[in-house]
Amino acid sequence: MPLTKKFDYNMIVIGGGSAGLVTAYIAALLNAKVLLIEKHKMGGDCLNTGCVPSKALIRSAKIAGMNLKAKKFGFKSIQTDFDFSDIMERVQSIIKKIEPHDSMERYRSLGVECIQGEAYIKDKHHIKVLDKVYSTKNIVIATGASPRGLCIPGLEQDSILTSENFWDLREQPKKLLVLGSGPIGAELSQSMNRLGSKVTVLEKNPSGHILGAEDTKTSDIIREQMKSEGVNFVFGFDDLTVIKNTQLNLPNEYIAQMTKDGKTQEVEFNKLFLSVGRVPNTRGFGLENLVNKKANPNNDETKATAIKSITNKNGTIKTNPYLQVSGHSNVFACGDVAGPFQLTHTAAHQAWYVAVNALFRPIRFKVDYSVIPWATYTDPEIATVGYTEKKAKQEKINYEVIHYELEHSDRALADGSESGLVQVLTNKKGKILGATIVAPNASDLIMEYTLAMKNKLSLSKIMGTVHPYPSMSEVNKSTASLWKQNHKPDKLLNLLKPYHGWRR
Repeated sequence: MPLTKKFDYNMIVIGGGSAGLVTAYIAALLNAKVLLIEKHKMGGDCLNTGCVPSKALIRSAKIAGMNLKAKKFGFKSIQTDFDFSDIMERVQSIIKKIEPHDSMERYRSLGVECIQGEAYIKDKHHIKVLDKVYSTKNIVIATGASPRGLCIPGLEQDSILTSENFWDLREQPKKLLVLGSGPIGAELSQSMNRLGSKVTVLEKNPSGHILGAEDTKTSDIIREQMKSEGVNFVFGFDDLTVIKNTQLNLPNEYIAQMTKDGKTQEVEFNKLFLSVGRVPNTRGFGLENLVNKKANPNNDETKATAIKSITNKNGTIKTNPYLQVSGHSNVFACGDVAGPFQLTHTAAHQAWYVAVNALFRPIRFKVDYSVIPWATYTDPEIATVGYTEKKAKQEKINYEVIHYELEHSDRALADGSESGLVQVLTNKKGKILGATIVAPNASDLIMEYTLAMKNKLSLSKIMGTVHPYPSMSEVNKSTASLWKQNHKPDKLLNLLKPYHGWRR
């Protein structure tokens, strides 16, 4: 006897970014009937305004920046000739090449039904799109996040850039002011400086620490590298205001005025890049209806109160360890809108748990965040997995730390990349608690530690693995060897002295 049809779909996914795409794909792979709704562009921020375009720009900027290192490699000079508009058009061409991977056509071929339009949650089982209501057993919210806005007195809106509208630029800013020194701010600052903009980074933290999630030692390497290339930093400022630079009598020329150490400091600029974090997208798709079914849809205050009741202080949707939205067993959230990480690969990681937990309830799996790598694509890159010293101290974790400086690596010296390090945190037995690498292609090198941690392999296993010489991967083996040297069994080795004397 056929089962009675209760819902149109097993699952409806709101959002076509990494979290939504992978969730929908896994559900379709498991032969569930799934609908994916995307209101704007498939691929989300990562494809259209984040990971892909930024890495394309970084690659072009790295080539342009070779003139900064010419003498180091035996050249008198290295000249590059380019138009900024061509660089930005190349960025768009890379997006176009990758678009088919995330397209509705591809996902339809994989068994996912796709609709372009704005989703609106009517209740926990019904979603409205384009004047049609669909019923579903499960809802997955994967609406991502957006750049945090900031009101800066005196600054016209068309002179404010974010990670969303920056890619529309075709005329290069001569003087670029970057507010914030997190991963996005650091990557863009270094790249634009290499392309010829005069870049000043403003950071409210007076300590001189950039890339706040990283340890001081690794942060310092990147800051000093950026400074050596010409990026200017202003730390510990207050009372930022902007005035028109009437002396220059040019359009879009401003002076940023701020207080630092009790004195007024000024910086000229013509565009400001805002990099002060990202805000989860929780408004505009009926999230409030999961809380207050009788709420007046036209009352913004009622909506805000309802949404606040199921979101955390940082704006992410409250979820349990199974990624179910607080108080709702059939509603799930993943990706940037859920946190705790705003990383494309973490969103994809969460997607597996969401798909399986939704489709096979009451069977459920707790999401595992114990081994999550992340990287910042400055030059050199920083890549981390597991604990940093900063986090270990905060959580009062007992650890040992081993540092290996790249200046001891033959390949790093040959490549002129000796400014960097490998830092590994372990327990006394060599179990890896965390690793950080500052080096070219650190995002690739970190995977050896990620694999080791995932499979509970010690540093001894890395030391015993053959690495090609000369390669940058040897820095991992050398770090493990350094740890082993610090933990050699001295008493046993001392017993070998008379043994070898007897053998002579």
